[in-house]
Amino acid sequence: MRDILTVTLNPALDFATSVDHVVPAVKLRCGPPRMDPGGGGINVSRAIALLGGASRTWVALGGRNGETLAGLLREAGLALIAHEAPGETRSSLSVMDRHKGEQFRFMLPGPPWSPMDVIGAERSIVAAAEAGSLVVISGTLPQGVLVQVVPDLCGKLRAKGAEVVVDISGPALHLIARAQGPAPDILRMNQEEADDLAGMALGSIEDSADFAQALVRRGVARTVVVARGPEGSVLATEGRRLHARAADVPVRSKVGAGDTFVGAFLLAHAQGLDHAEALRRGVAAASAAVMTEGTALCRREDAERLAELCEARAI
Repeated sequence: MRDILTVTLNPALDFATSVDHVVPAVKLRCGPPRMDPGGGGINVSRAIALLGGASRTWVALGGRNGETLAGLLREAGLALIAHEAPGETRSSLSVMDRHKGEQFRFMLPGPPWSPMDVIGAERSIVAAAEAGSLVVISGTLPQGVLVQVVPDLCGKLRAKGAEVVVDISGPALHLIARAQGPAPDILRMNQEEADDLAGMALGSIEDSADFAQALVRRGVARTVVVARGPEGSVLATEGRRLHARAADVPVRSKVGAGDTFVGAFLLAHAQGLDHAEALRRGVAAASAAVMTEGTALCRREDAERLAELCEARAI
């Protein structure tokens, strides 16, 4: 199996709990809390481990939260590459209103980075990558980090012989979509992000496939994946368009479902499986992830069982 390296520049110490009702101006008595390491690349590595695979996990960590997060990653059996970051690693909180079945997510900002912090992190990431590695850049960017860091990393990592996967949002995604710099090999986005890039609602699976393939043909990436929530995910290359529908399962938490998709998809890709099988496994794992509470991800047995319901078909 190929080496997988995940990159998390802006990790979080994730807390999850629940209350009977979320209401203002009163003390809310919460249920037992759950604490997990969070951030895009971290969740990808966690998902890969839960599904029986292995990856290396590059994470920028700082302060006491960083120390706690590092301990959780090691307890989870992840191969941690800890890079010293400025300030205190951020935290986040998700609260489930048990009566309404609604989840509230509060994401705190992380510390600002200086230009020298960015240079040091880039050097560390490129040094950690190997020729033939699958390198996943996922999650938000820290304050002070210019969006140009993503295409810069794509260029440096591809020059080293790595295959680069990007799952990122906001201005960094818009920069990549303009295809004005080094491109990733694989680009993933959710439906809201795709609609934003397209400047209109992509109302159907075919619309998403058209848009994803247009991005490929513009040189944005060799493979583009668009997630459509309960409708599953669409994948497009220059000559192929696929769709795998999500399994119909009870939704308890959507936290980490996208990262779980990426983990399962890349694990299959690293094992040499084709796009259709990787897409099927990714959608099944994402379906399994929404069945778990709070910041937990998927259960392997659920992902394997649901894979039979998530066959990838040509569009």
